[in-house]
Amino acid sequence: MTDTTTSMPAVEQQAILQATQKWLQTIVIGLNFCPFAQREFDANRIHYAITDHRKTEDVLAALQVEWQRLDQQSDIATTLLVLPYGFEGFWDYLDLVDMAEQLLVMDGYEGIYQVASFHPDYCFADADEQDPANFTNRSPYPMLHILREDQLSQALDHHPDPEAIPATNMAKARAMGYQQLETLRLACFK
Repeated sequence: MTDTTTSMPAVEQQAILQATQKWLQTIVIGLNFCPFAQREFDANRIHYAITDHRKTEDVLAALQVEWQRLDQQSDIATTLLVLPYGFEGFWDYLDLVDMAEQLLVMDGYEGIYQVASFHPDYCFADADEQDPANFTNRSPYPMLHILREDQLSQALDHHPDPEAIPATNMAKARAMGYQQLETLRLACFK
């Protein structure tokens, strides 16, 4: 399922979608960074929204549209709002994430949806930029991931050790090393 709020050519949209889906298959699912993604990917329950908005207020409006879509379409498990332009700088992107989380609360969606963040230059607080663990949140393009909190809670309830997921992912990424993970990420564009 794909939706776009963009005037970019269809071929460009398709390339962005393909890179995003390849990243999901190769890194998120392939490396099992999210043990719940495979089921939703296979069931085609992930909605992809691509926008070429470059202004924060326009992206936040697009985010609100996606919350409303989730309200109306229960067959969508999760949404990836892909932002190929305007938020390439990680610090600007983090400001957007902060505003998105504030908007989630203001719109009354706290406890209903959750916003997760992915960016090509993602770097955890107090981590070195070259730490391979950052690849657990590195994506081909900046994106905001909207999750249904009730479905996330159910999935975590059925996982044998949900608290260990982040540490397991970081250890796996560090064992693979920066170069191997960067090669995988860049291969998403091919």
